[in-house]
Amino acid sequence: MRIAVVGAGAVGGYFGGRLAQGGAELVVIARGAHLEAIRHAGLRLTSVAGDAVVHPAECAEDPAAVAPADVVLLGVKAWQVAGAAATLRPLLARDGCVLPLQNGVEAPGHIDRALGPGHALGGLCRILSEVVAPGTIKHSGIEPYVAFGELAGGPSARTRRLLTAFEAAPGVRAELVPDIRLAMWRKFLLITSWGAVGASNGATVGEILAVPELRRRLLDAMGEIRAVGRAQGVSLTEDDIRDAVQVLEGAPAQGTTSMQRDLAAGRPSELDAQIGAVVRLGQDLGVPVPYHAGVLRSLLAQGAGSPGRLAG
Repeated sequence: MRIAVVGAGAVGGYFGGRLAQGGAELVVIARGAHLEAIRHAGLRLTSVAGDAVVHPAECAEDPAAVAPADVVLLGVKAWQVAGAAATLRPLLARDGCVLPLQNGVEAPGHIDRALGPGHALGGLCRILSEVVAPGTIKHSGIEPYVAFGELAGGPSARTRRLLTAFEAAPGVRAELVPDIRLAMWRKFLLITSWGAVGASNGATVGEILAVPELRRRLLDAMGEIRAVGRAQGVSLTEDDIRDAVQVLEGAPAQGTTSMQRDLAAGRPSELDAQIGAVVRLGQDLGVPVPYHAGVLRSLLAQGAGSPGRLAG
């Protein structure tokens, strides 16, 4: 299987490298010093699951400069998905598909708008990793996990082939999910509500759970996301809210979301892909989301810009 990674950073680079170890033919689309390092010395993984250096079959900055691939792993940041998707047509084989690995629930829609219906899979991942030097990705914790599936549900020939490729890859646990939309929304419910309460109150997860008012806001936020998801036909339940709270209760008390940390540091963030998406989808579907709308106004008033639709 020929697999191209677009955005071969901490997430895409790790999973692409492991797939290459398992026998996949890897193509890397990157830029700058990262691209040059991979081109000349290979893609280096340092990991608690085992170190590796892999040499992609092809490396390029322009997706049109390489032969088409069966699968594109889209590892760019959430706010870059729409722009990146518009460049992927020459990179995809005739029956190829794109697996987005971002937080949020809107990436498949961006891909389908750019390439036409049927090219996007649904996907999500878990990993703690970072690019520590050009061409080098460090995985420091959390079992690397990928879940994916057809947006219409059920397995297909292409998702079975992709699962086989992941199963051959060391240092990765992969799952072909019958209802990937529900899995994506469950993750979205967890990280977005946590991020909204944490970022707007400067609170850790331990503080959110310990302070009754913040815990109530967390449940309000989860309830809004559940309502928006159900309006989109995703069968989120009260059990999903209870499960999400249990996950947070098991997290380190000082934990915060990446969006919260990026906002606090003044870096580009997934504000639009998370809180902004709840507000936008709520408006489109006629579902009131007063908590998220208030948090979004407050964060923007504090100067929390976004490189996505909220910029400016």
